[in-house]
Amino acid sequence: MSESRLDKLRKRIDTLDEEIQKRLTERAECAQRVAEAKRSDGDDTEFYRPEREAEILRLVRERNQGPLSDEEITRLFREIMSACLALEQPLTIAYLGPEGTYSHDAALKHFGHSVKLVSLGAIDEIFREVEAGSASYGVVPVENSTEGVINHTLDMFIRSPLKICGDVELRIHHQLLAAGSDLDTIKRVRAHQQSLAQCREWLDANLPGVERVAVSSNAEAARLAAEDDGSAAIASDVSAEIYGLQILAGNIEDDPNNTTRFLITGKQKVGPSGRDKTSLMVAVHNKAGALYSLLDPIARHGVSMTRIESRPSRISKWDYVFFVDIEGHVEDENVAAALAELASTASQLKVLGSYPKCEL
Repeated sequence: MSESRLDKLRKRIDTLDEEIQKRLTERAECAQRVAEAKRSDGDDTEFYRPEREAEILRLVRERNQGPLSDEEITRLFREIMSACLALEQPLTIAYLGPEGTYSHDAALKHFGHSVKLVSLGAIDEIFREVEAGSASYGVVPVENSTEGVINHTLDMFIRSPLKICGDVELRIHHQLLAAGSDLDTIKRVRAHQQSLAQCREWLDANLPGVERVAVSSNAEAARLAAEDDGSAAIASDVSAEIYGLQILAGNIEDDPNNTTRFLITGKQKVGPSGRDKTSLMVAVHNKAGALYSLLDPIARHGVSMTRIESRPSRISKWDYVFFVDIEGHVEDENVAAALAELASTASQLKVLGSYPKCEL
């Protein structure tokens, strides 16, 4: 009997799997040799290089011809890189927990699964863990496309020596979770205050009059919902799996493009990748034209500003600091010239970090 077409395809897949596994072994061995070469250069060598990883993933997307999407092929290579980096030096990543939060998802999206994740209860705890060297890097939320900036994260940079080593954007889909299956039995809905705000219209239309309770995180809301038959939680589908809950309604966020941006904090300076952004903290004297003096050097040197936020300085009454994102790296000629001029007019200029742009 002649071999069927399906059998031939399955044998071809087996052959390809064997070839892929051989190449993965070669890549892992090469990563080990890279680690040996780095150690021979000195004990302070950085094993995790955000600019190098960004370059590799950019090339992966440029080579991609389908049928896998750019997002899917990037995710696959991220896991390969994560596993190989773990052979060089295992990383410990602190994130805003507990397990199942969107910060947890962001940490996995950026670093892959071959890292040690440490769940912490507050943003300032993440900064302290990284500053103390107990964690290699931290993952903290900084802004949401619907609800705006997370002020506590910005405030931490005023006094922290940590730098921004990268950022990651995560599309946020909220699910209504509960232990039971009947929407009519829900007496209260728990979630982080930002998530409650992001689902306000859906809650008004579908659960009018039901009490809304703000808690420290959506994952904590899911944990409490598992213990309370009369409550529901707004959280991710991952939280539903972790805490054994049912999804009563899916994608209940008011804005279907709801996205949260997270920052990767660490101690290292990141080299240029070719497609970078730089984050600044700038304080100006409280006088007429102060904001213009901040923006003028950036504009004249052809640097694009993508974000600006103001926060009280907490030093003097009515004094403010500005958090600014610009395109480019501090080593780029036009960016360096703009910052040199800005430093001469600002009362304080702090480069929070130059790092690769988040492209997916």
